[in-house]
Order: sequence, then structure tokens, then C-alpha cells
Amino acid sequence: MNFLVFLGSVRDSTPPRPARLGLRVARACKGWLETDGHEVELVDPLAFDLGGSFKPQFSYPQGKAPVALDDLARRIEAADGYVMASPEYNHSMSPALAHLLNHFGSSLFSYKPSAIATYSAGQWGGARAAVNMRTYLAELGCLPVSAMIHVPRAQEVFEEEGGYLSGVDGDRWSDYLGRTLAQLVWWAEATRRQRREGSAERPAAFTRDPSQRNAP
Repeated sequence: MNFLVFLGSVRDSTPPRPARLGLRVARACKGWLETDGHEVELVDPLAFDLGGSFKPQFSYPQGKAPVALDDLARRIEAADGYVMASPEYNHSMSPALAHLLNHFGSSLFSYKPSAIATYSAGQWGGARAAVNMRTYLAELGCLPVSAMIHVPRAQEVFEEEGGYLSGVDGDRWSDYLGRTLAQLVWWAEATRRQRREGSAERPAAFTRDPSQRNAP
């Protein structure tokens, strides 16, 4: 299976301490999936220049979109599922994550599952952002699995490369991450099989502009 893990932060400074706390959580999810035998890529918003006026990848004439956006569009379309790792901003998901995802039409994500992983330097683990993310990801077309990952005080759990810090019960945390990520794998296998073998034609998806939506 092929998964993309989206990091939901462009902050590379302190606070919080340590900087780029979400990168540790994203790498932990990536590591779990790789250990389970899957191909996983980490998507970091810092790798994309999204400055200037907002223009989605699908709104450019064929072959005229920025190369980095076209490349990510191909990777999104090829993936079997997604992990969205986000901090919490005003009880909502990361604006950096939403900004990146909004550059792509829902047709690239449709009929695939996603997993929500939130984190914080404090006690709540970004859980309130996860409630907001469920609706967003459903509208994007990649329905989130029922289990979710919340990591409070993530700086006390993961080291920089996503492994567990000394003194942390790694087996317990691996089981916790696995509850969500194993659901993601199960649904990804099922939806990939249906995409390949299903006889029913899928409804048309949003590919160019919002007028394609079946809005009243």
C-alpha cells in the first residue's frame, strides 16, 4: 500500500519547544506504517512555495501549474490513503495544512480513507482540532477512519526522528498509534480493491471548479 503523511505545520521556530514538534508525530506515523510493510512519503508544507494570490493546482491550464504542485497532485492521486498530522489553532485544524490541501481537487482524494493525528505541547493533544478535521476530510473525499491519534505533550513522547524517548512505554504508544493506522490500512485495502474491481461507475467528482458540485 502507498500512503502519504501530511505534516500540518510550517513553523520552524520556538515556541513551542522543540521546534517542528509535529514532524516528530508525522515521522512516528510514517515509521509505524513502514514497519507494517507499506510505502510511505512525508509531505512537508515547507517544501512548497504557496505565496502570492491563491490559485489551485487544478485551475491552471494543462501543463502550466507549478512543477511542485503537479508532482504532489500525481502523488495524491496514486496514494491509497492519507495521514493528516495537525496541531490545533483556535479549536480548528492547522491553517497551513488546509492551505496546502485546498490547492487540490477532491477527485484526487476521493474514495480513499484518511487518518487524523493531532498533537500539542500541552495537555489536550489537539483533540478539538480533530473534530473540525472530520468534516473537512469528509468533504475532501477521503473519509477519516473512526479511531484517531491524539498526542499531548508530544515533546515528552517522541524524539526528533519519530522514535520514542528514553523512559517512554514504546509498546503502549505503538499499540495506540496502531489502533488508528491499522484501521487506515484495512480501509485502504478495501477501497483500493473496489476502485480496481468495482463494476459500478463512480459519481463524477469535483475536478475543475466549485460549479461542478451538486449544490442547489
